[in-house]
Amino acid sequence: MSNIDWVILCCTLLFIVAYGAYKTKGSKNVQDYIKGNNEAQWWTIGLSVMATQASAITFLSTPGQAFHSGMGFVQFYFGLPIAMVIICLVFIPIYHRLKVYTAYEYLESRFDQKTRTLTAILFLVQRGLAAGITIFAPAIILSAVLGWDLLTLNIIIGVLVIIYTVSGGTKAVNITQKQQMAVIFAGMFAAFFIIVSKLPEDITFTKALDIAGASGKMEILDFSFDLSNRYTIWTGFLGGTFLMLSYFGTDQSQVQRYLSGRSVRESQLGLLFNGLLKVPMQFFILLVGVMVFVFYQFNASPINFNPAAHEAVQNSEYVQEYTALENQLKTIQAEQNITSLAYAEVSDQTSSEDYKALKSQLAQLNKEEVAVREKAKTIITNADATIETNDKDYVFINFILNNLPRGLIGLLLAVILSAAMSSTASELNALASTTAMDLYKRNVTTEKNDMHFVKASKWFTLGWGVLAILVACVANLFDNLIQLVNIIGSIFYGNILGIFLLAFFVKYVKSKATFVAAILTQAIIVFVWYMDYLPYLWLNVLGCGIVMAIAILLQTTFKAKEH
Repeated sequence: MSNIDWVILCCTLLFIVAYGAYKTKGSKNVQDYIKGNNEAQWWTIGLSVMATQASAITFLSTPGQAFHSGMGFVQFYFGLPIAMVIICLVFIPIYHRLKVYTAYEYLESRFDQKTRTLTAILFLVQRGLAAGITIFAPAIILSAVLGWDLLTLNIIIGVLVIIYTVSGGTKAVNITQKQQMAVIFAGMFAAFFIIVSKLPEDITFTKALDIAGASGKMEILDFSFDLSNRYTIWTGFLGGTFLMLSYFGTDQSQVQRYLSGRSVRESQLGLLFNGLLKVPMQFFILLVGVMVFVFYQFNASPINFNPAAHEAVQNSEYVQEYTALENQLKTIQAEQNITSLAYAEVSDQTSSEDYKALKSQLAQLNKEEVAVREKAKTIITNADATIETNDKDYVFINFILNNLPRGLIGLLLAVILSAAMSSTASELNALASTTAMDLYKRNVTTEKNDMHFVKASKWFTLGWGVLAILVACVANLFDNLIQLVNIIGSIFYGNILGIFLLAFFVKYVKSKATFVAAILTQAIIVFVWYMDYLPYLWLNVLGCGIVMAIAILLQTTFKAKEH
């Protein structure tokens, strides 16, 4: 990194922290600290909701996902617009009418305190883990690629977030997320145009899409009913809708964003804005990854993008075997270069024999490349079993550091760290609010004034921030970080959503049946996930269905016994 990159990176991050702390200092009461005094307008809510979900994992993992697997991951988000409409019609009016501070507060008025407490604890467990991962994700990747100390990075990211989140609460999160989203959009658009400009002169954007399509990267829709396939149009619309309903409708890190709205209408417009923009945004981020794939059809790429993998093999007995694979990949990439250029020349002649032959050849070369990379993973594992061989999370950051001009590298690193800060800030804010209002305040026996609970919320924010840093420091890299966060959510979200749907729509089910059903359901879902019986997105549907079915069955049984 050059000096200009360091200046851009540091100035961007320090400005966001200082601006957020300055603009929101001195919260007067709980209403001000937790709900931002209900001053947020719809565009602030929309950007804040989007920034909360779009963590650093989104900008590190998603392009790598597209590089390896193509555009199919966008199906994961197909249920989001449906969920936004349902939440606007059902959830938001109820929350605003009851003037709740947290989503779980409503459950006490509908059921009882123990159901509220259980649901809040389920949220705290999964979101507390996720907060650590959103810090850990960019830290471990930047550490591996830049050589920065991992422990120091975890602490820096965590401390920067804690400073303005403790200082200004919800309002600080909302205000800073607008700045962070501006940085994120600017950085990603700049990266996209730079990638396209670095393609060979004769390769237009349209031809680049044709080349990606020939290698199977533009297959967006999958209508198969194969349960072993994580991303199909069915998992997106069904599993995705249930996941998004639970995440945006019952997860306090999101609920708190729109509870700060000036009115029901402002909150609804903010969520609809997110629903309209989120899918195109994810499509665009995946498209950036596809363009990186096309770029590497004409330029050399490492056989594994994780720098630690290369280093481990070089110091092992497998170095010659690994070098042979690297040479094999270079041969394949040279053929890809020639074939891609030839294919681009005839890409408008879709019925010609040359077009069909070259398209088939590109697809075959892509299969050969994937096979070589898989063999390399086996060698890496033999050399050092502790090294992460799945390099999806390293593809984009590797491209940034090796191919983008000075200044833009600093901006893209600011994008990654800004995204980490924005999502972590929302999580800490929500964790503190839930702890303060659903656990602490609800169980305080003596009368306390408003400022007491503001101070308590600040202390809880600090405590959850420290815990998130500790989780980040002991975490291990998973298959793919963006999947890990969604897996953790899917284990809990279906159950939580089912509890809320019972509260909203199944009025005859009472607290005892719901409480017992929730405990049983959580045990079942953990078992199903552990045994890997279903793709994780289906856990949301399963959890929601099971808790509602058990609760209705138990309630019917209890009524029969009473008679």
